Amino acid sequence: MQILQGPEVLERFSIDYFRDASTFGALSDDTISWLFHQGRAYALDKGDVLFEPDERGDAFFVILQGSLAYFKCHDGKYAHIRNYQVGEQIGFMSMIALHNRVGSAVAHEDSIVLEVSNSLLHQLHEQAPEDFGLLMMNLAREMARTLRSVDNLVVDQVHERAETE
Repeated sequence: MQILQGPEVLERFSIDYFRDASTFGALSDDTISWLFHQGRAYALDKGDVLFEPDERGDAFFVILQGSLAYFKCHDGKYAHIRNYQVGEQIGFMSMIALHNRVGSAVAHEDSIVLEVSNSLLHQLHEQAPEDFGLLMMNLAREMARTLRSVDNLVVDQVHERAETE
């Protein structure tokens, strides 16, 4: 994993590219630019680990290029949950829940991510409260979609068990 300069990443892609990302949707150009100037970006090679269980969940990451596989850990067992794609975030649930990571995020392919730490999020709240609200809505919307998908899996499994009994 290599640290990149946020402004260089911003120059490499266009503001429109980032505005189309679900996490950044409807944010002002100034705020998107500010996040890249204040945040930290990383380049990951395929197979690089972004985070592991029990690490502090004090940041989330927006996938700018590539994809990340997420493996949930429970009772010492791992399961691949899903791949996170460009524009999505990974790690927000740990950050918002104030708990350590409960899984591993691994680059599924060469990827670039932007880290948004607790302190950066707090600064955004102070600097641009309207955009902070939009970002929180985007993050909540993405989390709600994830929960709906998980709920659908539970329903499918309950019906599969009922059919085999």
